[in-house]
Amino acid sequence: MENKKSNTADRELRFSRKLNAPIDLVWEVWTTPEHIANWWGPNGFTNTIHKMDLKPGGEWDLVMHGPDGTNYKNKSIFKEIILHKKLVYEHVTGPKFVATIEFQEQGDQTFITWHMLFESVEEFIQTVKTFKADEGLRQNIEKLDVYLSGLKTKTQP
Repeated sequence: MENKKSNTADRELRFSRKLNAPIDLVWEVWTTPEHIANWWGPNGFTNTIHKMDLKPGGEWDLVMHGPDGTNYKNKSIFKEIILHKKLVYEHVTGPKFVATIEFQEQGDQTFITWHMLFESVEEFIQTVKTFKADEGLRQNIEKLDVYLSGLKTKTQP
């Protein structure tokens, strides 16, 4: 019997980017509901964060409001949190996936790697085709970068 876990390339998304912000600021905007509500999701989306209990086993409940007025309920469970290093959460509403976000300090910049591993190839294909998750992830990171730039501008003398 073939081991399905041996090769996951056909059901994962991975995206990396260097952000022009220090790691403590990047971590803060990733882990604080007041910040994440301002940049999360693809272009045109807004968010309502109902709960963000940042601890292993903690729930993250949010509603993403699409530009067409559609509401998308999302629930995730945090699996692993290593300060300034790694966040792992399991998205338990459809589509089902595990996201791992890794943070690397590079001077006053931060290198971020965002990995999404879907439960099945079918779920991956469906999510990428229907929700354009690959493009959404790129837009999400771009919105994070723009948001960080705005924060840095406000805090600089």
